[in-house]
Amino acid sequence: MTNTVQAGASAPAAGPDRIPRPSQGWYRDPETGAKLRRVTTILGQGFPKPELVFWAANLTAADAFATLPTLVSASLRPAEREAAYDWLRKGHIRKKDERGDIGSAVHDLVEAHVLGEPLPEALLHDPEMAPYLENFLQFVADWEVVFEASEMTVGNFADGWAGKLDYLFRSRLIAAALRVPADTLFIGDTKTGGELDEKGVYPEAGLQMSAYRRAEVAWLRDGSKVPMPAVHSTGIVLHLRPEGYRPHPLLCGDDVYEAFLHVQQVAEFKRVLSKSVVGEALALPATVTERAA
Repeated sequence: MTNTVQAGASAPAAGPDRIPRPSQGWYRDPETGAKLRRVTTILGQGFPKPELVFWAANLTAADAFATLPTLVSASLRPAEREAAYDWLRKGHIRKKDERGDIGSAVHDLVEAHVLGEPLPEALLHDPEMAPYLENFLQFVADWEVVFEASEMTVGNFADGWAGKLDYLFRSRLIAAALRVPADTLFIGDTKTGGELDEKGVYPEAGLQMSAYRRAEVAWLRDGSKVPMPAVHSTGIVLHLRPEGYRPHPLLCGDDVYEAFLHVQQVAEFKRVLSKSVVGEALALPATVTERAA
C-alpha cells in the first residue's frame, strides 16, 4: 500500500483529501465525520514513562556542569538569573525537539526510499543524515526487505483510534529467524533515539504496533479505504543510529492490544474525568462558625 498491499476489495478512488489528517490529538474521517483519538496521543497521556524523569534530571545536571562558570556568573546578576534558570530547566525540551527533528528527517528518508521517490534534496546533502540512510539501506539489503506500505493511515472505528504506521514489509530472513512462513507480512517501525548499546527501543512501541495491527481499515494514497491486511503478532522495530542498526522483534499480539485498550482508558480518564474528580475544599456552614464564635 506503498501504499500497495492488496487487502481485499478496495473502494473506488476517492482522492487523497479523503485520508484522515491528525490535528490536536485527533484524526477526523472526512467521509463520515467520525473523530478518532490519535494513537501516539493515547500513549503519551496514558502510559507512564518514569525513565524520562531520570533522563531529564541527568540532562539538566550535565548541562549545569558543562556551563557552570556561566551559571555562577548569571546567578550574581538578577537580570540574567531568570534567563539562565529558564535555559537550564528547558534542556530536556531542547534535546527532545532535536531528537524529534532527526526522527522526522529519517522517516522522510525512509518513506522516499520505500515509495521509490527522489530523496528530499535538503536531506540528501545533509551530512548528519547520511549515516542513517546508509544504515537503513544496509538493513534492507542484509535482510532482503520488501516493503508493501509506508506511512499509511489506519483506524479502528469500534475502539475509537487512528494512527499512521511506519511500514509493512516482508523479509524471508526475518521470517526464518522468527520461524514463521517466508511470505509473512510484518508491521515495522523505526526508532532513532538512544545508542545501539543502550536503551533505544521501549515496550510502548509494542503497544503502538499492536494498535495498528488491530486496525479495521487503512487508507491508500489515492484516498480509497480498504480493510487492514493481516500482519503477524510480532512486529519489528528498526533501531537506526549513525553507528549502525539493530532490528528488534516486539510482541504486538492480541494480549498486548488488550493492554493498549487499558492505556486508552487511562488517557481518557486524564482527558475528561480527571478534571472533575477533585472538588473545592469544603467550608463549615455559617451556623457552625457562629456557634464556635
